[in-house]
Amino acid sequence: MSTLAIVMIVKNEEESLARCLKQAAGLADKIYITDTGSTDRTREIAAAYGAVVTEYVWNQDFAAARNFALSQSDCDWNLVLDADEYLVKGGRRDLEEFMKRPNRIGAIERKDYYLEEHPGGRQETAYAHSYTSRLLPRGVGYTGRIHEQVDADLPIYPLPLLFEHDGYLRQGKAERNLRILLEEAKAFPEDSYVLYQTAETLRGLKRYEEACAYYRRFYEHVPKQGAGYRANGIINYLYALIEAKKWDLALEMVKREGERLGAYADFHFACGILYMQAILADTGKYVSYLPLIEQSYLKCLEIGEVPANQGVGGTGSFRAAYNLGTWYEVAGDAKKAREYYQRAAREQYQPAIERLCLLRKD
Repeated sequence: MSTLAIVMIVKNEEESLARCLKQAAGLADKIYITDTGSTDRTREIAAAYGAVVTEYVWNQDFAAARNFALSQSDCDWNLVLDADEYLVKGGRRDLEEFMKRPNRIGAIERKDYYLEEHPGGRQETAYAHSYTSRLLPRGVGYTGRIHEQVDADLPIYPLPLLFEHDGYLRQGKAERNLRILLEEAKAFPEDSYVLYQTAETLRGLKRYEEACAYYRRFYEHVPKQGAGYRANGIINYLYALIEAKKWDLALEMVKREGERLGAYADFHFACGILYMQAILADTGKYVSYLPLIEQSYLKCLEIGEVPANQGVGGTGSFRAAYNLGTWYEVAGDAKKAREYYQRAAREQYQPAIERLCLLRKD
């Protein structure tokens, strides 16, 4: 029977490490944790869970640190985790069949939580689905100083493991990451993945003009086939163009990519926002797109939630239903507005619940 290790690099993770190890402990035969300079109780917590703890002098290179950590393991398989990832579905039994064949890589599913800001300063905790390659056969490592990727030409298969990830709710990591990414983008100016991650980080920091420039370069170099991040990159490029009020460029992108991305609820959701914002900005120029707002959100609901597409949670369900509710409310169709608000409220979407309460008062 194959042996399995959990392998991690950590720094100052006392707030999350115990939960991570407690929920994932049943997966592995051994735990190897490499600390890159903690000043809190991280190493003590790791040792309490039976981990083999080593130290590594941080050199601004995530792949190098991960590869050092992987070199400590003597198991057949290594499950690479971060301290802010918590197993919520799946177990060792779900991995046994997969591990009988060594020449492949397993991708875990993550539910990534983040803060979303709305007009008026309201914040909402939202989530997105993503898949990331983490179950590696012995001898396979990583490449890339940041947002490192598996350094192997092996087939990747999804695993029946779901982790919740709350790292994006923490402050400060984006600025740290951006410094390294800008250096990488300068060193590798045609690397579409580095350009994509740089654009994503800039967008997260609300530096939309700069983000658009990197998204444009990403779009120029990303392959049309085989790059799992392409669809998400283009959809987020649309959002950056919307934030930068570059309506014509965004509409051109929709036209160019509509056929390829037609199966993604996130794409149609972004289109609905684009059409609305463009019309509000210049009604005379963009009013012909008015009917497409309703069509976009209806298409979202037709597609539904498809976690494999790695999109934002709710774009195929409660978020689209809520936006349709607001559309119908503005259009004066209170009956339809209530119908779609109720649809979103059934999934406990708080903005929809609040709108229903206000409609009842009216």
